[in-house]
Amino acid sequence: MTEARTKARPSHDAANDLQRPGIAAAILLAVVTAFALHTLRSAPALREAAETELARVIADEDRDVCGQFGLRPGTTSFAACSRELANVRQKQSDRDRAAAAGIL
Repeated sequence: MTEARTKARPSHDAANDLQRPGIAAAILLAVVTAFALHTLRSAPALREAAETELARVIADEDRDVCGQFGLRPGTTSFAACSRELANVRQKQSDRDRAAAAGIL
C-alpha cells in the first residue's frame, strides 16, 4: 500500500512541474505587457522633454557662439547670427541624411 501512495505522488508533482513554467510565462507576459503600455503612455511626454532639452541646448549654443563675436541676446545682430547658425545646422543635417542614405 505504501508503494501505491509513492507512485501516485510523482504524477501529482509532475502536474505541478508542468504548471510552473506556464505560470512563469504568464507572469513574464504580464510584466512585458505592463512595460509596453507604460512606454506607450509616456512616449509623448518623453518626446516633449527631449524637444525642450534640444531647444535649450541650441539656445545655449547660439548664445555661446554669437557671444564670441560680441553679439548679445535680444539684439537684431544676435537674431541674425542665430538664424545663420540654424541654417548651418540644417545644412549639416541634410548632409548627414544624404550620407546615411548613401548619396554622399
